[in-house]
Amino acid sequence: MRLLTILKQFLEDLRAQRLRTTLTILGITWGTVAVVVLLSFGVGLERQMKTNAKGIGDGIVIVFPGRTMKAYQGFGEGRPIRPVEEDIELIRREIPEIGQISPEYGNWTAVRRGKATTNPYVTGVWPVYGDMRNILIEPGGRFLNDLDIEHRRRVVVLGDGVKHLLFGEEDAIGKDVLIGDVPFVVVGVMQKKEQNSSYQTRDKDRVFIPASTHRAVFGNRYLNNIVYQPVDAKVSPAVRERLYEVLGRRYKFDPTDKDALSIWDTTETLKFFNYLFVGFNAFLALVGSFTLTVGGIGVANIMYIVVRERTREIGIKRSLGAKKTDILFQFLFETFVIVAIGAVLGFLISVGIVKLVGMLPIQEFVGRATISPLVLTATLGLLGVIALMAGLFPARKAANLDPVECLRY
Repeated sequence: MRLLTILKQFLEDLRAQRLRTTLTILGITWGTVAVVVLLSFGVGLERQMKTNAKGIGDGIVIVFPGRTMKAYQGFGEGRPIRPVEEDIELIRREIPEIGQISPEYGNWTAVRRGKATTNPYVTGVWPVYGDMRNILIEPGGRFLNDLDIEHRRRVVVLGDGVKHLLFGEEDAIGKDVLIGDVPFVVVGVMQKKEQNSSYQTRDKDRVFIPASTHRAVFGNRYLNNIVYQPVDAKVSPAVRERLYEVLGRRYKFDPTDKDALSIWDTTETLKFFNYLFVGFNAFLALVGSFTLTVGGIGVANIMYIVVRERTREIGIKRSLGAKKTDILFQFLFETFVIVAIGAVLGFLISVGIVKLVGMLPIQEFVGRATISPLVLTATLGLLGVIALMAGLFPARKAANLDPVECLRY
């Protein structure tokens, strides 16, 4: 009953001061829209950037051969390190923290089908490479398997870009293509994926064949690089150090010579994105909070005016036995009601804006704005603080008024 009485009185004041209260509510509404929309776009951009970053693989490490820069055990500096496929078994045996690993051969070679010709990067790998590099195959096809490796089969998986150049909209599965002058059967086509980082070229412009076939057709003895995936991203730094030790013993170079191998650890890239977007989202929240604070100042101003206009009413309530806490609660409640109305309107407008922008063809670049639970929690928390600060000081002023002086007002 007490709350209903306060609410009824608030609605009466609202009708009496429609323009002033409406403008105040709109200030909160606009501030809420600023916070929600900015944070939603921040969340969408973060997810898109991380999705693109994982296009190269989820937590993989790429090892490129290098040259020694330190003399070691009688060997001079400037010596090339050239791993071979047999080293993969050595690494897997010596470093159990590596979950999956694959050698990788590569050549830029012409690929033809009839009169259609392109020049993709022909990659020779093991079957686990597809899992590590997030290479998903379109329905009806498959990636390479162990039998392909064992029998040196002339089978190929096409990147979606290569497939489009050679086959257009025609189905490619089971058809022949010439890699160089050697016929291969297409067994799979890669699904289109987002990828903002790569080495050599994007996966859509690659073709994948068995490592054993690549070595037999092109005669490559040395690996272009090694791709592996630790069992846990937390052990990745330790695995990198062990890799220098294992291959250092194998090829007689100093394990502290970081130029002997060039290692790209994508887990470090994801860590960087995490730190970057914590700061970025904090900045967006700060910008939005400035707008919301302006709305809060407007609420505080109107509450001070309400206190002055209802001074005599406050004196009557105090003389009839109302406590300071009753007056304090009344004005705090009215403040929270004003903020709540503005917040609800702001959330509804924000949902509309997010849906409207989601219909535009820009998701590939900035992601899809998302009102996530984190965005809701952050906005509600900020609204709560604004409402408390905007209502507390006017409410304390009202509660501390002298009843006798109020009746004389």
